[in-house]
Amino acid sequence: MNILVTGANGQLGNEMRIVARGSKDRYIFTDVNQVEGLETTFLDITDLEAVRAIVASEGVNAIVNCAAYTNVDGAENAQDVAELLNAEAPQNLAVAMKEVGGLLVQISTDYVFGAEPYNTPCREDQKGTPTGVYGLTKLHGEERIIATGCNHVIIRTAWLYSEFGKNFCKTMLALTATKPQLKVVFDQVGTPTYALDLARAIEVVLNKFNETQSGIYHYSNEGVCSWYDFTKMIAAYSGQTECDVQPCHSNEFPSPVKRPAYSVLDKTKIKEVFGVEVPYWTDSLQKCIANLKK
Repeated sequence: MNILVTGANGQLGNEMRIVARGSKDRYIFTDVNQVEGLETTFLDITDLEAVRAIVASEGVNAIVNCAAYTNVDGAENAQDVAELLNAEAPQNLAVAMKEVGGLLVQISTDYVFGAEPYNTPCREDQKGTPTGVYGLTKLHGEERIIATGCNHVIIRTAWLYSEFGKNFCKTMLALTATKPQLKVVFDQVGTPTYALDLARAIEVVLNKFNETQSGIYHYSNEGVCSWYDFTKMIAAYSGQTECDVQPCHSNEFPSPVKRPAYSVLDKTKIKEVFGVEVPYWTDSLQKCIANLKK
C-alpha cells in the first residue's frame, strides 16, 4: 500500500517516519517545510490539483493528514488561515481519496469540545462546542471530510507531545531545569498523548485498510491529570527536582481562548473497533524522556 503523510516534519509526522521504518508499506512524506537530512516531497495541501497530481503519480491508497494550523491563541487573529489549513485543506485530501477509493486518516482535537460543562470522558457522538477559532476550524474540517463521502477515520487526540518540535513536555523540561520556581495550572484536566503511541495506533488503522469503519474515533493515552500533574511527573522523570513546581488557577495566565476545563477522551470505540492498545500516560512519558536524554 502507498501511504502519503502530510505535515511530515512536525511532531506526529516525525513519529510516523519512525513507524514507517518497520512497515512493509511504502510511505511518501510531504510537507511545505523542508528540513535538512529529512527526505521530504513538497506538497501544498491547500492546492487540490497538486494533491490530485501526487495521488495519481504515486498511486496513493491512503493519506495520513498530520498538517494543521495548531497555534491555539494565534488562530484568534488568523481565522482565514486556520480555516484554510484546518478545514479546506482536509477537504481537498478527502476529495482526492474519494476519487480513487482511498482512505483519509485525519487528526483532530479535543478542542472541538469545551463550551459546555461536563465531567465525564468525551464520546465521539458528543456535540462539538468549541470555545475558540482553532477548535471551530478543526470541527469544520471534520464536517467537510464527512460531507465528501470518502472513506475516513477522524482521530481526535489531546495534549500531544514528543521528542520533536515545540511542545509542553520539552518546554517544561527546559523550565524545570533553569527556574527555581514554576507555576502551572491545575484546573484544566485531560490526558497527555505521546505522539509515537498515536502513530502506532494510526498504523493499526492502516493495517486494517480493507475492513475500515469510517467514522470519528478518540485516542489519547490512558489516565487523567492536570497540567500541574503533568509538569510534576516531567520534572520527576528527568531528575530535575530542585525546581519548586506550584499549582495555580488558569486565570493567572490570561489567554484569548478559554481552554476546556475537562477534556478527557473516551477511547472505548477505537479499542473495540481496531483492537488498539492504549498505554498509560506516565509509562509513555518515561519513554519519551528517556529518548530525549539519548
